[in-house]
Formats: sequence, C-alpha cells, structure tokens
Amino acid sequence: MSACSLLVAGGRWRCFPVPLRSSLFQVLHNSCCRKKSTAPKKIIPNAAICDENTKEPGNALDKLFSSEQQASILHVLNTASNKELETFRLLRGRKSVNIIEHREKFGPFQNLESLMNVPLFQYKTTIQICNSILCPETGGKKRKFQDNRLLRRLIKPEIERRRLKAVNSIVSIVFGTRRIAWAHVDRKLAVLDWQQNECCQLMKGTYLSSVYLQEISSIISKMPKADFYVLEKIGLSIQNSSRFPVVLHFHIMEAMLYALLNTTFAQDGQHRVLSMNRNGVGKHFELMIGDTRTSGKELVKQFLSESVLKEEPRVVFPTEKIVYYRQMFSSTEQQRAEELYDSLLQAVAFYELAVFDTEP
Repeated sequence: MSACSLLVAGGRWRCFPVPLRSSLFQVLHNSCCRKKSTAPKKIIPNAAICDENTKEPGNALDKLFSSEQQASILHVLNTASNKELETFRLLRGRKSVNIIEHREKFGPFQNLESLMNVPLFQYKTTIQICNSILCPETGGKKRKFQDNRLLRRLIKPEIERRRLKAVNSIVSIVFGTRRIAWAHVDRKLAVLDWQQNECCQLMKGTYLSSVYLQEISSIISKMPKADFYVLEKIGLSIQNSSRFPVVLHFHIMEAMLYALLNTTFAQDGQHRVLSMNRNGVGKHFELMIGDTRTSGKELVKQFLSESVLKEEPRVVFPTEKIVYYRQMFSSTEQQRAEELYDSLLQAVAFYELAVFDTEP
C-alpha cells in the first residue's frame, strides 16, 4: 500500500500511485473550495421577522436592542396614554388597554423582559411592537402591503378595512359532515353565545336541496344579529374521487349559508358573510403539523380554565354561563366535536388577525 492507495470510484475500489493520489485529492480540495466560495451566502433573518412559531424566553428581548433603544421603548410604554399607544398599529385594541392596566397594577416597566408578563404579548409580537416604537414610519408601507396580502389570503371576499375596524360582534360558523356549530363573540373576546346542532340527515339519500334548506334555515333562525358571519373555508381537493360526496356536501352547505345569511341579515346592500381560511386559523394557534391541522380541544379547554383562574383571560366567558359551557365541553370530549371547538377558535383568530392588527 506504500505505492498506491484505495479510492472509491463509481462504487468500486481502485488503486492509484501515491503521486497521482495526491493530485486527485488536491483537485477535489480545490473543487470543494470553489463551490464553497461561489455558493450564495445564507442571509440570517432579522429577529423582528422571526418565524411565527418561535418561542424564546423573555430575557432574550433585552439582547436584541441597545441600552438607548431599550430606554426609548420603555419611556413610551411607561408614559403614553391609551390614545397615544393606539397610534402604534400593533398596540391597538386590547393590547394598549393591557399595558395601561399592567402599569397601574405593577408600576412602570423596568425592562423589555417584563413586557412578556402582559396578556397577549408573545415573543414575536413584542419584538414587532418594540421595532414599531423605534421606527414608527420606516417600513410602514411595506408592512401595510404585507398585511393586505395576508388578509386577502385569510379572508374572502375582500372587505374594506374601515368595516373590519368597526366590528362589534361576529358569529363564527363551522360545519362538518355531522354537525354545525357557531359562536357569537364581541370585540372584547367575550363569548355571548356558543352552540352546536347535529345534522346527521344531510348526507343521506340524494342531497335533496329541500332538506338542506329546512335544516339550515332552522339553525339560522337561532342565530343573533352580528356585523359579520364568518364561515370556515376548508378547501378540500376533488381529485380524490372518494372524497367527492364530502366535497359536494361542503359546497352545498357553504352556498346555502351564504344565501340564507345574507338574505336574513344583510343591510344597506352590503354582504355580511365572509370565509376564513382554516389553515390560517390553525397557524395562528400553532395547531399545524405540516399541512395537517390538529385538534383545538386542549386550547379551548385552556380558555375555559383561564376564564375562571385568570383575572384577564384571553377569552371571556359570562359568569352566568361558564358552568353551562364547561358542562357542554365535557359532554363533547369523547365525541370529537371539532366543529364546536373550531367555531370559537375561528372567532378569536378573526379578531386578533383581521380586526385588532389592521390599518384603519
């Protein structure tokens, strides 16, 4: 082996003299170096636009900003009134109220880490808020364009922002093959009503329109007036022929609900029925595994618990109905009543994504 060396080539061992071996290794080394030098440099994303699912401890925030920047941010958060805080887009709605209440209860914020103790302040959102305070105008148009694009992907048909900002209550509707559920929620994320109805007869027989009309009309008659009626948009593919009966059922349900809801509740010629992307809601609550959405049961269960245990819960359930809703939830835990859970999650996501975080 002193005069030759073994080298794998084309799946076989070959023997080369030592000088030739050295030349081969030099060529391979130079080739690797060239590839490495000509490869595009990986761009490390700014912390302010980190992945939506990123979870970081609060003290990581202080490392992202200089001491001068931290002082500027804390000065605004500790001295601004509620009206002044709402001039920052990301602080509109409940977030500005939470800052004021937290300030009054615990005193001024001492560092950026303490912001993570404010309800609705998650890691990514807090970074964006800090950046918007430092640069209230920089990148504003670009951010607005991104918000418009994301909103168009999330909600159909396109709706004027002023109408979204004026929303006082919505009815969030989710339907499946066996049941339909709806949640009536106001802009304070207080649950005004929450129901589900069994619809086991709709997919039997020949999809009679009269059966759909009678069943859905009965359900709509129980719904209250609201600014918008938000339907879950699933978007199943019809390429798989085995899914055709289910896809047909969903299309009939959607068409019936659009027609009957607009006929019943439309005012001034303006439509009041919107479709909301199911996966968009799933991403907001971190319920997506790849392209598959997991159950929201545990999250809704958490909301119910927080409504009793926390002074400022994310979702507010009326005191007089909390026992009833908890019993309703417990009775459905073994039934996979995903429509019931999803109707509430969709309502919360609608406010947090489309109402509170939009430009006027």
